[in-house]
Amino acid sequence: MSSTELDEMIKALSHPVRRDILNWLKQPELYFSDQEHPLSFGVCAGLIDQKTGLSQSTVSAHLATLQRAGFISRKKVGQWNFFARNEEIIKQFLSRLNEQL
Repeated sequence: MSSTELDEMIKALSHPVRRDILNWLKQPELYFSDQEHPLSFGVCAGLIDQKTGLSQSTVSAHLATLQRAGFISRKKVGQWNFFARNEEIIKQFLSRLNEQL
């Protein structure tokens, strides 16, 4: 992980909604238990939209930022997009951050 990548990841975490999304995705069974599809797919973008109370386009921009930073992955199933945490990248990020500080 380069310094530039680390900087981009830190920027991705600068918005409280993005941190909330990562927190919710950490325990999807707690926050999205009413999802019709298996949580093994990830969490449907529409449910994340509802949970934030923000517009679909705003939430999509937040999800795209988290995805570009590597914190989440997207899986498309039919017409739905599902998102899940990328635990390995999060672990690497935290390790690198610990080394730097």
